[in-house]
Amino acid sequence: MSEPEEKLSQQRDSSKKKKKKTDKRSEKKKKKKPRERREEEEEEEEQPVEEEEEKEHSECVVLRGIFRLGKKSHDVLLTRTRLSWTPITPETPTGEPCVTQPGVLLLQDVYAVKVKRRRAAGQESGGAVLGVALFCCKRTGRKLEVDTLHLNNASTEHTQTWYNTLRELLTGFSRPRYLKVFINPSSHKKESVHIYREHVAPLFKMADVRTDITVTERKGHALSVMKECKLDEYDGVVCVGGDGSVAELCHSLVLRAQLDADSPEKPVKPVLPLGIIPAGSTDVVSCSVHGVRDPVTAALHIVLGHQQQVDMCSFSSLGQLVCFGFSAMFGFGGRSLARAEKKRWMPSSRRREYALLKTLARLKPEDCQLSFLPVKNSTGSLSEHRDTEQDLDQDPEETWMTNQGLYLNISIMSIPCLSPHAPRGLAPNTSLANGSATLTAVGNTSRSEFVKHLKRYNSSSGQFSFSFVETHDVSAVRVRPRSLVGWSEEESEEECDSKTTPIIQSEGAAFPWNIDGELVEIANEVLIRVHPRLITLYGDDVDEADITVTCSCI
Repeated sequence: MSEPEEKLSQQRDSSKKKKKKTDKRSEKKKKKKPRERREEEEEEEEQPVEEEEEKEHSECVVLRGIFRLGKKSHDVLLTRTRLSWTPITPETPTGEPCVTQPGVLLLQDVYAVKVKRRRAAGQESGGAVLGVALFCCKRTGRKLEVDTLHLNNASTEHTQTWYNTLRELLTGFSRPRYLKVFINPSSHKKESVHIYREHVAPLFKMADVRTDITVTERKGHALSVMKECKLDEYDGVVCVGGDGSVAELCHSLVLRAQLDADSPEKPVKPVLPLGIIPAGSTDVVSCSVHGVRDPVTAALHIVLGHQQQVDMCSFSSLGQLVCFGFSAMFGFGGRSLARAEKKRWMPSSRRREYALLKTLARLKPEDCQLSFLPVKNSTGSLSEHRDTEQDLDQDPEETWMTNQGLYLNISIMSIPCLSPHAPRGLAPNTSLANGSATLTAVGNTSRSEFVKHLKRYNSSSGQFSFSFVETHDVSAVRVRPRSLVGWSEEESEEECDSKTTPIIQSEGAAFPWNIDGELVEIANEVLIRVHPRLITLYGDDVDEADITVTCSCI
């Protein structure tokens, strides 16, 4: 058989095979109902078309040009989502092209574009065009660092075209343009003003972000300003300070949202996000949304518009709102803070260690009734099994679990509460927006066992493995101190015979609470409720802090 005849026979065989395949597909389609066939065909047509359109729209080349990066010329491609560059290299003597990996920069990491010019000393404007500079961020672990990409080209027309196109593409990202900034000059080492001027203000200026700055003069100053100012002018609010300043501004934002919505009873989610520049002693909230205590990282999250929904708690007593916040501690945490507040003249680290040691030396459990509303699991049943009671003040369908006894510390936290002293957080089993809080109740035990429990927060795990520690995922908690429960003194003395003796609180005296690092004294029972995703913060969802610091006092 000749070559042309062989080719013809092969073509016939392949056409027959294709025909058989199409016949089989058509037979399968015929077996199905007409309606099912139509739906299937429509879905098959729509899916690839939509995917291709999206990919083509985002990856189509907007501009292409030659720039010098360093000492070499590069072929630079710009799409709607990224910038890539490949070095222009001559062919090898053998004729084989030199394959190199292209560099890539995502536009979502670029916060400013500027035209580079050569200027003489004292010259403020004009000058020969040198190219385009892209200011971006690069990640090193959880830390964001400032980086710059220089695209050098002496052509004024070429450079201006690229500059205008890049500016236009960056406006497509949702980023703040006008911010209300609150600076607490008294936080920690009184360095907040310096931190803002040196690290934050230059980044805001580079990103063309305008600011309206208020330096607070007293506690509650930010709340009074927030009640009066026109928030619709701003794109966000920024706090430069510690956890106390953050808590006050979060409380102010939710209260203002309630006033604007005319909803005095039900919490309302604020429209504006809050940015946190860490300038405190522990910066728990900042570490939880940034992973590090770094003002540059925090500022870059703000200018790039990274937002994270965060759960909050409301704290109320006898039906009256006390405040909104993220975490609270009763018992050891409250009493150690009360002692630290009496020594404000000390440096913060010494004051913290003094308060911890003094409270440990006089370690006493609190007599209280602890009730909580456990979070339901996927099957709809309660995740915890305790003695139940119905809360008369709340929805009768809510099943409350109640324990009563002696507790060295009770903590309720709606965020992980990461810090250098607790890299995995005081509540590692919760996250920023899971709709629940972690209740950690430390029962009465010896001082040495309690110290072991505290020291394990600085390690990776094991702080909840003790028999006297119990944790629950909850949506609400009620703490009723002993003087309000009406137990007899004889019962409590018998219960803690071999351990530490309970605190005898006089009738009507206030109990110290540590709410977001602020001392709040409350004489009655406290009800804490979790409000899912009540506030928006600038930052990311973080599992573990990058920096660790050991506590020398224990």
